Amino acid sequence: MEEVDMLEFEREYAAQNYKRIAGIDEVGRGCMFGDVVAAAVILEEGLEIEGINDSKKLTEKKRNTLYDVIIEQAVAYAIVRIDAETVDRINIKQAARLAMKQAVEQLSVAPDFLLVDAEKVDCDLPQLALVKGDARSQSIAAASILAKVTRDRLCVEEWDAMYPEYGIAIHKGYGTKLHREKIATLGPTPMHRKSFIRNILAELEQPVLF
Repeated sequence: MEEVDMLEFEREYAAQNYKRIAGIDEVGRGCMFGDVVAAAVILEEGLEIEGINDSKKLTEKKRNTLYDVIIEQAVAYAIVRIDAETVDRINIKQAARLAMKQAVEQLSVAPDFLLVDAEKVDCDLPQLALVKGDARSQSIAAASILAKVTRDRLCVEEWDAMYPEYGIAIHKGYGTKLHREKIATLGPTPMHRKSFIRNILAELEQPVLF
């Protein structure tokens, strides 16, 4: 399998005189529970961090290690959460885009170009939407790692303690068999996405409890 050049796009746009290239990604789009989380990261031009890849392809231990490296070495980074209530109000696609936009806005150093994982950020900055960008761009992969580690930690350290009977630490809010069974027997929590759960409850032939 041919090795991917994770700095290909960063070099291409640096050659066009863009000096502060930010990678942007989000996680939790497909979850039935909790926040969608986005991150934006600007890395030093030419910096190559060994091991960075799509966060889903890395072990939890590797993600946690790289999280610390990225935080330490980033020129700037920002992490944003959008809650389940907002997801229900504006839909998940718009919530993910809002999280990305806010992450860009909260960077302490203003970017001049954006590399985005298969999306468009609602701003006037020049940008490139890369399909499977978290496996093709170091900047996007770095953002993916920050967002995923942040959300996983929320699942394990915060949300699981709030709702211990739902197994949030195990399934991270995704629609697993266990999670569906818990919703069917216990009903949804205030942090479940109602727009997602209605369909699940209908499939299970359960009444909507809100």
